[in-house]
Amino acid sequence: MSFRISTSSVPLQAARHLSNAQAQIDRSLAALASGSRVVRAGDDAAGFAISENLRGQLGGTKQAKFNAESAASLVQTAEGGLNEQNNILVRLRELAVYAASDTIGDDERQFLDTEFQQLTDEFDRIAKTTRYGNKSLLTGTGEEFSFQVGAFKGEENVIKFKLDADTTSSDVGIDGLDIEDQDAALDALNSLDDAILHVAGTRSTFGAMQSRLQHAVGALDVQAENLDAARGHITDVNVAEETAKLAQAQIQQQAGIAVLAQANAANARAIHLLDI
Repeated sequence: MSFRISTSSVPLQAARHLSNAQAQIDRSLAALASGSRVVRAGDDAAGFAISENLRGQLGGTKQAKFNAESAASLVQTAEGGLNEQNNILVRLRELAVYAASDTIGDDERQFLDTEFQQLTDEFDRIAKTTRYGNKSLLTGTGEEFSFQVGAFKGEENVIKFKLDADTTSSDVGIDGLDIEDQDAALDALNSLDDAILHVAGTRSTFGAMQSRLQHAVGALDVQAENLDAARGHITDVNVAEETAKLAQAQIQQQAGIAVLAQANAANARAIHLLDI
């Protein structure tokens, strides 16, 4: 057998394949650990760009849903105040009907009127103190709200609501009423009926907006789910496939190590010829 001292390509090829196997092992481990097949942009440049765009849209959609829920909370705050004002009006009407009857005298009407005046003051106080943050909701400020309920720019992504609800006692027409005598009590009934209708109309406006916002939240929920699924389809790792790649790379690594060892051993035998 003859031996020739020259550059051998076998160890170099074995080392290259060994390096490739190690790189695949690193990629597979990173993908399995992160749960994403696109760990770096270089893994799938186009997929990475698309997934990042979807990630931005998904984040915007989730924030838009939060905005819609906050807007619904604002409306619910106003509705809570209106509900209590409606209860007060119902009680005021009961007192007026009671005072309009001859079954009680003037002294009793004075007692009824005391409650009537206290409830009227409370009605007005509720209107002036029903707030969301620093925004007064029931005093007819006329402020126009713009709720961003979409992930993009455009009027179709905005819900506008003009806050012109005014349920102060003077605006609904119960300021200055009393039930100290029968005539006053009878006159108060008409004003109280108008006030109840006024508050009911205001509640219907808030209720319609609340219903719209609830549907907006539902639509945004569906959008977020679909965007998340679309992004996952691009980036989520296929565990079975990646595990198979990892096992294959590990086998190739072991085989490469064995081949490299054999190649180095063959070259080393030439050194033995020089031993004296």
